[in-house]
Amino acid sequence: MTSKERIYAILNGGSYDRPAVTPVFMAWAANYIGRSYSDYYLDGDVLAEAQLAVTRDFNLDQISAISDPWREAAAYGMEFEYPEDGVGKPKDYLIKSPQDISKLKRFDIEKCERTRQRIESVRKMVAEVGQTHSVLGWVEGPFAEYADLCGVEKALLSLVDGPEMFVEAAKVITANAIAFALAQAQAGADMIGIGDAASGLISPDMYVKYVLPAEQQLISAIHEAGAAVKLHICGNIKHVIQYMAKSGADIIDVDWMVPLREARKLVGPQITLCGNFDPSAVLLQAGPEDVAEAAKQCIETGGEKFILMPGCEVPPATPQENIRAFCPCDGCLIRKELGC
Repeated sequence: MTSKERIYAILNGGSYDRPAVTPVFMAWAANYIGRSYSDYYLDGDVLAEAQLAVTRDFNLDQISAISDPWREAAAYGMEFEYPEDGVGKPKDYLIKSPQDISKLKRFDIEKCERTRQRIESVRKMVAEVGQTHSVLGWVEGPFAEYADLCGVEKALLSLVDGPEMFVEAAKVITANAIAFALAQAQAGADMIGIGDAASGLISPDMYVKYVLPAEQQLISAIHEAGAAVKLHICGNIKHVIQYMAKSGADIIDVDWMVPLREARKLVGPQITLCGNFDPSAVLLQAGPEDVAEAAKQCIETGGEKFILMPGCEVPPATPQENIRAFCPCDGCLIRKELGC
């Protein structure tokens, strides 16, 4: 069974040989091949090289184009300072008042360097491993992108004081996200990840009324293009996960703050969950045996429709032996649970 076959057997409720393993690697992957994080997200060749290296060396089941949150924001015209080993910092925000919503335009994905670059990275990864592995494209979710364009605090306050500001912005943001997602699907990505982190900071009522419809529109368009979808909202999503299940996403990522048993109860049996041991206290700071035990517990609790990964990104300083402890490669401490 190939890695791609394994993932889709899980999604479709079929039989499979072992749980799929799909950690989120970004800065760690860059450092693994001797490059900086900024090299990784600013150079599509470095991103592809780093992703291919960790996918092959740790026998992962999915390769990913995830990098940083600023690709679409750059396409809208925002400028950034990019530190060598950190996430870019906006020089200024595009949206500061309701009048600025008119600045949001449909952008040409192929003419913007940072969006075009991700598509090229997807194409390179597909050419190398697309026959055997799932290739995950990535877009910012509607509310996360809104927060990128105006700042998280402004985004949250405007949703309280003047939600029509987000509703209007979301029309353009969602249309651009659809175009960006479909371009990656056309380049060969069989699945698109949607990172809508800021949505975890709002109330369930606000999520359902304002954000969920935009996510549903985006996910529906991706499905129509023939790709699967995973929805990633960082942090404690206990208050919104049952509504995330209504988004249409095939996979919901669950961060470590939400017990898997509770997550499964809230989303029902048909959604594939992905997670969820603590990437900091366990993966980064504990030992290999502790990592293996946490991974075992996730597999036992997650059920049949479950994919194993830490709750969020692998921290850059994580010891390699801790990663090998739960990945199906030489040194794996949970071979029995993984069936390998």
